[in-house]
Amino acid sequence: MKVKTILISQPEPKAENSPYAKLIDAQKIKVDFRPFIHVEGVEAKDVRQQKIDLSDFTAVILTSRNSVDHYFRLAEEMRFKVPDSMKYFCQSEAVAYYLQKYVVYRKRKIYVGKRTFPELLPMIKKYKDEKFLLPSADVLKPSIPKLLDESKLDWVRGVFYKTVISDLSDLRDVYYDILVFFSPSGIESLLKNFPDFKQNETRIAVFGNTTVKAATEAGLRIDIQVPTPEAPSMTMALQKYVEEVNK
Repeated sequence: MKVKTILISQPEPKAENSPYAKLIDAQKIKVDFRPFIHVEGVEAKDVRQQKIDLSDFTAVILTSRNSVDHYFRLAEEMRFKVPDSMKYFCQSEAVAYYLQKYVVYRKRKIYVGKRTFPELLPMIKKYKDEKFLLPSADVLKPSIPKLLDESKLDWVRGVFYKTVISDLSDLRDVYYDILVFFSPSGIESLLKNFPDFKQNETRIAVFGNTTVKAATEAGLRIDIQVPTPEAPSMTMALQKYVEEVNK
């Protein structure tokens, strides 16, 4: 069956020249964007219940832009003036660059990993005397606490934000040829919003092993799986698939 419509379960990219824009132009198909999940901040009182005092920490481990936003949001809500001496350990250049929204970059102690948490860890381990705060979501990769514990670091996790399922009830009677998922939470959202969902001819595209596992356990048929050596990105995989079926 030919593909005319695709729903991406994420916010629309802000860049005009995004790979999705090129896909739309090249294949003359309709691509819609709709976040199946969204992030909500945890209130300051809930953080206090976690027995977290922001003034106790000399370093912050930032794994995403959400962790940056919610660390500084809570600092403001809790009337904590982040000292200039605070050390920031950022998982990637993108996170470090985003940090400039809140601090004067050149005047701060900022340490940047390449891309993954294991790549950042050696840098963190050089500062064993620091007391580290890890602002995180309610769902966290188990490997991160495990690596920090194994490194015998003085660290505390703070749940500063949580992933919440979005209301998709307005999509009940809207059908797409391909649904695209990037996380197990997206699959969970689909099934919570549409418990009677029947896949039928709808193609499912998934990114990453954990999403594959969630989709399989939900009884969904996976038609496009990413990454692969031939298609490391979702847009490349979609382009390849649409080219083949729309001949």
